[in-house]
Amino acid sequence: MVSRSCRARWWPSSGCSAAGRTCSARSTATSFAEWRSSVRSGDGAAHDSAKRRGRGGKCNARKGPRPWISVIVPVLNEGSGLATCLSRLTCLRDNGAELIVADGGSEDGTAELARTLADRVLTAPRGRASQMNAGAAVARGDVLLFVHADTQLPPQALAHIRTALGGSADWGRFDVDIDGHSPLLRSVAALMNLRSRLTGIATGDQAIFVRRAVFEAVGTYPDIALMEDVALSTALRKLGRPACIRARVITSGRRWDKHGVLRTIVLMWWLRAAYFLGADPDALALRYGYRPRSRNP
Repeated sequence: MVSRSCRARWWPSSGCSAAGRTCSARSTATSFAEWRSSVRSGDGAAHDSAKRRGRGGKCNARKGPRPWISVIVPVLNEGSGLATCLSRLTCLRDNGAELIVADGGSEDGTAELARTLADRVLTAPRGRASQMNAGAAVARGDVLLFVHADTQLPPQALAHIRTALGGSADWGRFDVDIDGHSPLLRSVAALMNLRSRLTGIATGDQAIFVRRAVFEAVGTYPDIALMEDVALSTALRKLGRPACIRARVITSGRRWDKHGVLRTIVLMWWLRAAYFLGADPDALALRYGYRPRSRNP
């Protein structure tokens, strides 16, 4: 049965072993030193091609036992925050996961840093949808877990997913908590979780997971600049409702803090309404600054 307990707001790991928790802190502290050393020595300069089903770009791969789940993280100019994100996720390998980073053409050394912490690092056309599809194309696991770089998984995340998929569900998501300054964000998160539970629609901040065969059956993420998560979960919902795990992921509230809670709520609802009424997602993205006008993914 999927856990319904609410976790503490911050936690050091995501279902890692005791030894894994130690490695998380060490990885964060040494990642930049390792990155500088590898760049100076030329390590990681050679990459094999990742062109399965015609998607993906350059990628490095580590060999090992076949994982049962692939954790895919789309990134773009994440800077120092990437070390913290990936060091929390690397310990999932102890539980049969592989970690794939899909870079959208970062210019700050994000991809080089990721190579010290991930099993695979690939480059793909800019855009979360195309990056996540590229990661899925090279994934070896039978289950795919999509995690945004600013989202932190709860303890025992993989155990929750195993339990959820052990029933009739083929896909699902976690409840979410928003880390920000406004006290209103707790209510916003509660409403997001309730809406998702009632509608069967999930957002990327909720760490969507899905059986790879089902992901491919619905056509993967549509290559659009906005609402790719809504589009995917709408397609998946036609095959079955999601497993709604009550354990919470924590996602960054930086956009809420920057633009204000009420303004962000209005904008998000307007964008969603416009999308469902048939507006072009790429045009919406250009209009509201989600994609630079001068650069196409």
